[in-house]
Amino acid sequence: MKFVFISDTHGLHNELVLPKGDILIHGGDISDRGTREEVVAFLNWFGELDYSTKIFIGGNHDIFLDENPVDLLELIPSSVIYLRNSSTTINGIRIWGSPVTPDFESWAFGKSRRDMEEHWKYMPTEIDILLAHTPPAGILDKSSEQRALGCKYLLTKVEAIKPRFHLFGHIHSSYGLVKIRDTEFINGANLHSIKGLVNPPIVFEFEK
Repeated sequence: MKFVFISDTHGLHNELVLPKGDILIHGGDISDRGTREEVVAFLNWFGELDYSTKIFIGGNHDIFLDENPVDLLELIPSSVIYLRNSSTTINGIRIWGSPVTPDFESWAFGKSRRDMEEHWKYMPTEIDILLAHTPPAGILDKSSEQRALGCKYLLTKVEAIKPRFHLFGHIHSSYGLVKIRDTEFINGANLHSIKGLVNPPIVFEFEK
């Protein structure tokens, strides 16, 4: 199956040139100001795209998703899967997604770093594709100031679970791919904080 991964579009999703594929995944920050109007615009666009499966999570900018979970369920198209610390299985491929990020406590889905260990305890032990908004510590997590901003507790869980793929975004300046032992790590942030929406979607293939 061919997967297309995008993240951190911040309301500029219409500018993307999307390649063909079977499953489209968005890693959060679908909106910029976190408004209902931005979310509705994204969902209308996302729901009409020609992929057999479309999956997304929230990010720290997506305030409406965090504060209005009941209203959100009424807006999500039937062709779209929304993961919020939850999982789905597609053709035997187990996908689990979480929008939570450390340090952004006044933003959407934010937790203090000391609370992140407790959060990840609820992650299943068998995951093929782990989707999170935040990167793990030390892997594609450096800011433009070269500060490592990933989550050390998430890294510990990834090392224990060994998903085939770990998808994330959040840190715009660390877009790219790296394989470490059993896991391929992908930061799919399409938005560059200075240059704009310049990073293309990342495509990978995976069969269970």
